[in-house]
Amino acid sequence: MYDWFGLNRELFLVINGLHTPLLDWLMVSASAIGHPRMYPFYMAVLLLLHWRGRAVALRGLATLAIAYPVVSMAIVPAMKASLDLPRPLAALGPDAVTLLGEVETNGAFPSGHAAFAVLIAASLMPGASRAARIGLAMTAFLVCLSRVWVGAHFPADVVGGALISIACVAAIRVAIGERAGS
Repeated sequence: MYDWFGLNRELFLVINGLHTPLLDWLMVSASAIGHPRMYPFYMAVLLLLHWRGRAVALRGLATLAIAYPVVSMAIVPAMKASLDLPRPLAALGPDAVTLLGEVETNGAFPSGHAAFAVLIAASLMPGASRAARIGLAMTAFLVCLSRVWVGAHFPADVVGGALISIACVAAIRVAIGERAGS
C-alpha cells in the first residue's frame, strides 16, 4: 500500500528531479517554515493577531493548541519509530536522490513537516477570510511539496502526515462541538 503500485517512487523521482536555483531556494525555505519547531513562534503571532482583533478565530487557535501536541509530539513520532520506513536517500541511494539540506535518518512515514503545515491550515481555515484560506492552503501545499523536492520524503509520507492532521483536527472540532464547516 505504501508504494502505491510503484507510483510513490516514480512521483518522488519526478518531483525530486526538478531543480533550478530559484525553486531550490523556495523549497528549502518552505521546508524551514513548515518545521514543527516553529510552533511557539506561530502561536505567539496568532495569539497577538487574535488579541489585536485581526480575524484569527479563537476556536481555530484552541484547535491548533490541542492538536499540536497530539499530532507533532505523539502520533507522528510514534508512527515514525514504530514503522521505521526508510527515507528516499536510504531507499534509493545517493545517485537517485538530490538532497537539499541535512541528511535525516529517523523514520520517513509520516512527514512531520507536512503534518504540521496541514495542521495549521486545517485548524485556522474555518472562520478565516477567503484570502486567508487560500494563503493557508497554498502554504500547506508548498510545504508538502517541498519535502519531496528537497529529497526528505516520498509522496506517501507527505500524504500520510496531511491526513493525520486533517483527521485530528476533525476529531477535535467534533469534540469541542463545532460543525465541520463553521
